[in-house]
Amino acid sequence: MKVAIACAVALASAAGSLIAVPQAMAQQGGANKLPPYRINPGDEIEVYVWGEERLQRSIRVLPDGSFSFPLVGRVDAAGKLPVDIEAAVTRGLSAQFRDQVPQVTVSVRNPAGFQFSIIGKVRSPGIFTPGKYVNILEAIGMAGGPSEFADTSNVLILRKQNGALVTMRVRLSDAIKGNPSSRDLAVNGLPEMQSGDTVIMP
Repeated sequence: MKVAIACAVALASAAGSLIAVPQAMAQQGGANKLPPYRINPGDEIEVYVWGEERLQRSIRVLPDGSFSFPLVGRVDAAGKLPVDIEAAVTRGLSAQFRDQVPQVTVSVRNPAGFQFSIIGKVRSPGIFTPGKYVNILEAIGMAGGPSEFADTSNVLILRKQNGALVTMRVRLSDAIKGNPSSRDLAVNGLPEMQSGDTVIMP
């Protein structure tokens, strides 16, 4: 029980230290900008064609990253920005309108497809859908933190890139102990989780 409390306190302390720097930078006008959200399989999106109620749909993106839309057919969505899908739907509808195609708006209603998994020596391993961008330390916190005999100096991230599996090793021992290094505190010091990542805590 004492070990669990100590881990929780350490994680809270580390998170507080890591958040302080971006906030200070924001006050100086140098805040780190989050990357634009790209559609993932499993996301729920809304496609709306202005003035055409029959062409308003809430759609769940299929596991293959596509969806079907009336008068357009199959649309590839995985890895695309909402504006990219707007352009694709507009092109698909162009033959159906004599004049200009009405404005197409695509929004993400539920980013349920943005998921990653954490396995190994953490207190609550599983699949997580954060609903926001998180870094590796925050992800470990979502899994309850490392268990008693975890090797936090050798955390592994498995990531799918261009059809291949890429491995990243991350040292979290200092940050989890509440003594983050200058590298940890850098704006890009801790890797951000990407959809489909698998974290292994040895």
